[in-house]
Amino acid sequence: MNAFPNLAPGGNLCLIGAEMASRVTPSQSAEDYLERIHELIEEKGYARVVDIASSLKVRQASVTSMVQKLAEAGYLKYEKYRGLIMTEQGLEVARRIKSRHETLSRFFSLFGIDAESQRQDIEGIEHHLSADTMTMLADLADFFEQNPGTLRKFQESRRKRGKRVEA
Repeated sequence: MNAFPNLAPGGNLCLIGAEMASRVTPSQSAEDYLERIHELIEEKGYARVVDIASSLKVRQASVTSMVQKLAEAGYLKYEKYRGLIMTEQGLEVARRIKSRHETLSRFFSLFGIDAESQRQDIEGIEHHLSADTMTMLADLADFFEQNPGTLRKFQESRRKRGKRVEA
């Protein structure tokens, strides 16, 4: 699977006209890598290929290949055997994905969805929702947090219909 829609199988960017590498939108997989690399750097101060592979449960060779592609696209600075640094462009993507993740987790938590279900659901949808939808979910979470009585009424209506509610 190609990490970038505009990346040829050999790893060369297929750019049209004056497009620059910075305009290439990362794939879901690439976003997952950037998010995890950012988390590791925040936790440990660095992110090594072995740490990334372990945390994403993929082979080190796969991580090396993706890291090279991310570097070619301008999201990372990578030197073999020396480590990697996120560029401002990479940080922007990682922060955006982290924010989406946090918004979805906050929203799902309001309804008592367990952590493992949240993790699976969030990984499945966080890359596919529009900015407008994410804003709406954040606003809805704010609304329910500011109106706990309304949230309780919603949960009660689900209970009455026989739906599972944990809160």
